Amino acid sequence: MTDSQPASHVPTPPVSPPQKSALYAFARAEWPYIAILVLAVFGVAWTSVARQPMTYYWLALTPLIGLVCVITRWNTAPNREGRVHLVVTQALHWIAVLIAMELAFVADVNQMMNADARALFILTLLALGTFTAGVHVASWQICVVGVIFACGVPAIAWLEQTALLLVLGLAIIVAIAALLWLHSSRRSDAEVE
Repeated sequence: MTDSQPASHVPTPPVSPPQKSALYAFARAEWPYIAILVLAVFGVAWTSVARQPMTYYWLALTPLIGLVCVITRWNTAPNREGRVHLVVTQALHWIAVLIAMELAFVADVNQMMNADARALFILTLLALGTFTAGVHVASWQICVVGVIFACGVPAIAWLEQTALLLVLGLAIIVAIAALLWLHSSRRSDAEVE
């Protein structure tokens, strides 16, 4: 190559900003629903594993779901009147759900239901409230969260019954093993004599 010949310059392609993944875009667009879903799954899982009713957890989650319903549908309201209607209807809806939940704590009802039944009752009310709120605000995502809440009710009940059966089965196995051990130790004692 001589000084008189221009150096061949290969143009470098422009550097484009890194593309965000479709998963990231989905998570960014749907984060309120994902947050509620994570809280719902956590509550169902914790109740199943800890075997302790999380009544106050569900009571605290109720207004949060109402807030998400309002926030996510705020921009779809056509005007100020539509936004006021959205807020009022969601507030009344979730207040009614909270009142229905609180009825489980009235003294007479409280005496008729044990803690596990009351927790499942409250989760059922939350499932119904979430699903119907999703229908009212035309949000399939909220409806799906309500369905997941509803599926958690029989799942928790099934796990509680299964745990009881497992403990009963283990007790039977231990009893049989103890009887076999006693029988074999007596037989070995009789053979020694």
